[in-house]
Amino acid sequence: MANAVQEAVAPRVQALAEPLARSLGLELVDIEYLREGPSWILRVFIDKPGGVNLDDCSAFSHALGPALDVDDVVGTTYSLEVSSPGLERPLKKPKDFERFAGKRIKVKTFAPLPSAAGPGQKNFQGVLVGLKDGQVEIEAEGAPLRIPLAAIAKANLVVEL
Repeated sequence: MANAVQEAVAPRVQALAEPLARSLGLELVDIEYLREGPSWILRVFIDKPGGVNLDDCSAFSHALGPALDVDDVVGTTYSLEVSSPGLERPLKKPKDFERFAGKRIKVKTFAPLPSAAGPGQKNFQGVLVGLKDGQVEIEAEGAPLRIPLAAIAKANLVVEL
């Protein structure tokens, strides 16, 4: 039940939040709607070049909160949290794989990818080269690797110290 609720709410929130984020010079990165204990939490992650600060999060929250309530987008009691995606920002959209070229990333695929060297694997880490013809290109252990975008379950930046 919770999964169906989550899947129904996120696209409605995105439709409302995306133009609001753009109007404030922000990028909508991700939306999570989940149950934590007895409460529902709506987490909205925003970003901008150079990163977001508390003022950005507050301004977006003050714009989004009333809009969600007026349109009754969520349909139940929830807490709204607006924040940065963090240093290990998720890569979700095709443009993310172009924008962060040259950065180190982790990728997890839905299923093991076939390999000539034996059984396939699902977890990869390397330097993002970019996106070409629907395939994410990374340099992993000195060798180029192409992963179909549709095969990626999760991808995010890796903090380099």
